[in-house]
Amino acid sequence: MQTLPLHQYFPDASRLVFGTMNLGGGWNTQPLCKADISQTQALLETCLELGINVIDLADIYTYGKSETAIGKVFAAKKSLRQQFILQSKVGIRLTPDVPINHYDLSGKWVTEAIYGSLKRLGVDSLDVLFLHRPDPLMQVENLAQVLNNLHTQDTFDCLAVSNMHAGQMAYIQSHVDMPIVCNQLELSLGHTGFVEEGITTNMTDNAALGFPRGTLEYCMQQGIQLQAWGAIAQGRFANTEAEDINIKNTALLVKKLAEEYDCSTSAIVLSWLMMHPANIQPVIGTTVSHRIVEANQANQISLTRLQWYELLQARRGQGVP
Repeated sequence: MQTLPLHQYFPDASRLVFGTMNLGGGWNTQPLCKADISQTQALLETCLELGINVIDLADIYTYGKSETAIGKVFAAKKSLRQQFILQSKVGIRLTPDVPINHYDLSGKWVTEAIYGSLKRLGVDSLDVLFLHRPDPLMQVENLAQVLNNLHTQDTFDCLAVSNMHAGQMAYIQSHVDMPIVCNQLELSLGHTGFVEEGITTNMTDNAALGFPRGTLEYCMQQGIQLQAWGAIAQGRFANTEAEDINIKNTALLVKKLAEEYDCSTSAIVLSWLMMHPANIQPVIGTTVSHRIVEANQANQISLTRLQWYELLQARRGQGVP
């Protein structure tokens, strides 16, 4: 198994990350109930049984209920907190009274948001603080001063970003005192821009890919952990009856490989992602324990190089250039 760049900060960090985007009863205004908390505890216990010890949160997930649910489980069973690496994100503002959601990396909002997360989680600090989205109105000097102060005050140990390209990371890094340790992007067999960006260099197809050029290599060069949201591609490669011919053919191949390796289809999709030398750390966003178990099977699978390219070819609908 490849070594994660994140291991220099958290030596015991698991290869898979438990994602909590829909934890806490869903995206609604209904308050947490006992069933939500029981479900959260069961999921955390499943993770620990499998050796998954990184929890991915955000202040906006289910309007704060995700963090609150985790916090209530920690409060009821205090030993659990020490067994997990906690990461949460700030920087997106939801405004239910005004239909204009927006980003805010101002020092004032980041301070308010991180203390809100700490309160909901019932903890003194985060292991990793993520800046959730790039804010076009960010004033980097103001943000950096606040981040440096919050870090000195031990409100978080490590800084990370999400959905940012190499230039944005380098710009923030040039102003803050601590290293950026992680970048979370959408990466999967269903979102292969991170591969296409490299293999279609000097081709017209490259112009419309969308994946930020050079970002993958920058993270690898700088020792920045890449985490993948949407890692299972919303389960689309379990659908062998899909109307899209490329998805259908990929799903059929995934099914064939799952039978060959005696594992779940999600494990094959994840193993494809995890084979990449960037040591990508998939985020598994689910509220169902058996899906975590199925995903964890990816840790025991080693695809061949030919199988990796076969999956890429099926997804592309054609061979590599």
